[in-house]
Amino acid sequence: MWVTFLKYAKKSLVCLWLAAAFLSTEAHAAEWKPDASPWPHHAEARVTGMKVIDKRMRDLMVSSPAMGMSIPVRIILPVHWRERPEATFPVVYLFHGGDDDYTSWTRETDVEALAKEYDVLVVMPDAGRNGYYSDWFAGAPRWETFHTHELVRLMEKKFRASRSRAVMGLSMGGFGALNYAAHNRGMFRYVASMSSYVDLNDLAVRLELAFGTGKEGIDIKDVWGDPVKNVEVWQAHNPAAMPCAFRGMHVYLSAGSSQSGPLDGGRPADVWLASVLGEAPLSGQIERFAWSLRSAGVDVTTHLYTPGTHSWPYWQAELHSIWPSVMKSIGA
Repeated sequence: MWVTFLKYAKKSLVCLWLAAAFLSTEAHAAEWKPDASPWPHHAEARVTGMKVIDKRMRDLMVSSPAMGMSIPVRIILPVHWRERPEATFPVVYLFHGGDDDYTSWTRETDVEALAKEYDVLVVMPDAGRNGYYSDWFAGAPRWETFHTHELVRLMEKKFRASRSRAVMGLSMGGFGALNYAAHNRGMFRYVASMSSYVDLNDLAVRLELAFGTGKEGIDIKDVWGDPVKNVEVWQAHNPAAMPCAFRGMHVYLSAGSSQSGPLDGGRPADVWLASVLGEAPLSGQIERFAWSLRSAGVDVTTHLYTPGTHSWPYWQAELHSIWPSVMKSIGA
């Protein structure tokens, strides 16, 4: 018992040290909460439209009180969803990257075929081309509230999702998956982040955010406030600042070396160059983040591969690689 206590105390001290090292303010990142929201908390999201894509795939239009608008969500029903009308099913949330939408996973991968081997509900919500999977400092949009509260409840109520959940994302979506898991401890058993920035304090990430928001006409201060005056808000959305928040779940982190390989053929030169540059700064961040997670006692797996660029052929391979482990973790 004494040995167990010492191990726990050591990990707790590590968490305190890591928090102090990452945060430049006395306010711990996880303690920050957004201002009182203007939308009614009792209101629930509802399905206002449904399009049948095939036997198991549906496109929903979901009216969101938090967003003040309808958001498209693509779902893949469990294989025996009709045959087992009283059953609930484990669920995987798949988040898309920036400059993309809710159709990306089924457009670019064979996730529907993978899911056919398991009785699992797959949910792929839209998150805006540059929504950053956050409740914005400016007050709107409120993507996190929609995804982690309204949509989760709706899937349970209307599509018999169980509380056995995993969340996966790539690029901006991987960043969102990590933040949602950290902010909602116990919600997800497994979180996978592919080719995602994980440290908002990294200079390369700051430059990428400045470029991305500028291109879309977005002021980054609307997303998380001023990076100096509102540093606690930034750190509350910075996975690297919250290593201890990932205890109790399995974390999977992957990124390529940015070296081009056989999977990169047949693309325009500008697209290829963007995929090389987009992946270049990620491995170092992920290595540092993984170290902090392990130091905090978090169950983490990393896959840093060569070659590998910021592109779908590699993410498809990653999806196949981890899918059996994800299914096992949620009991599918």
